[in-house]
Amino acid sequence: MIHFAWPWMLLCLPLPWLAGRLLPPAKPQGGALYLPFAATVSSDWVPSLRTNPRWRVLLFTLVWMLLVGAATRPQWLGEPQPVPTTGRRLMMVVDTSGSMAAQDMAGGASRLQVVQAVAGDFIRHRTGDQVGLILFGTRPYLQAPLTADLSTVGQFLNESVIGMAGPQTAIGDAIGLGIKRLEAHRAQAGPKSEMVLILLTDGANDAGLMDPIQAAKMAATAGLKIYTIGVGAAEQQGIFGSGGNMDLDEATLKSIAQITGGAYFRAADVNDLRDVYAQIDKIEPASGQAQWYRPSSEWFAWPLGLALLLSVLVVLMRERT
Repeated sequence: MIHFAWPWMLLCLPLPWLAGRLLPPAKPQGGALYLPFAATVSSDWVPSLRTNPRWRVLLFTLVWMLLVGAATRPQWLGEPQPVPTTGRRLMMVVDTSGSMAAQDMAGGASRLQVVQAVAGDFIRHRTGDQVGLILFGTRPYLQAPLTADLSTVGQFLNESVIGMAGPQTAIGDAIGLGIKRLEAHRAQAGPKSEMVLILLTDGANDAGLMDPIQAAKMAATAGLKIYTIGVGAAEQQGIFGSGGNMDLDEATLKSIAQITGGAYFRAADVNDLRDVYAQIDKIEPASGQAQWYRPSSEWFAWPLGLALLLSVLVVLMRERT
């Protein structure tokens, strides 16, 4: 959209008209030239005695309007762009292994679909923070770097697919990648920036090179806090044997949270998961309103340049008359 930085300059538009109305006419300088035959000479043959032609008045008016228009500083404003704030840096680490296809948290929806809905709402409400996304299975992948564009991070989470990172669960490697990305960002943001990692999984570490406990100790050394979330229906005993999520390694997840000064949460259904993210939201509140800026480009040079060209044209035509 077009924007005028100094619109009050439009008040200068009537100045030439006011000057002509209020100020007295200029007095002629020097002595008069006596022409004894002046009465017999038609005024058409004396250009200096004629008033300004109408076209010249209109041209001067146009030049003045262009000058005033340039003085208002017209600008073209681009689309609003998010500006990184000094809030928290949250790295969301989400399990997309094969076990996330289980439909035991909500009727007809997989564990990953429930996480996409609830965690996506959590991300959208982290106004003022920078959020990143890591998806992991057999290997971890950085899906979205830390950014203030929360809608894009939520979109990447919604586009995640079960098994896209492999069928197994590499918790230690996922934490290691999260530490690496947060530390790289801390080097740019400064040592006082708050870094938080939220790990969500439904299984136990059965892949990768790094041990989860060792990764947690590295995170604690780096000053990173980890919140762990175990998802899946609670284990139940029935006449046909055990049911629910028996693969979840709660002991390891509790140890990771304890080592780093975070907390462990258990979510057996969709309501539990909403409560978990609500608790994290209270423990680690969002920093505040997001900041935006609109890139602008100055357009004052166009009317100013056109006014200059028209002024040269007026001078040239005046010399010919």
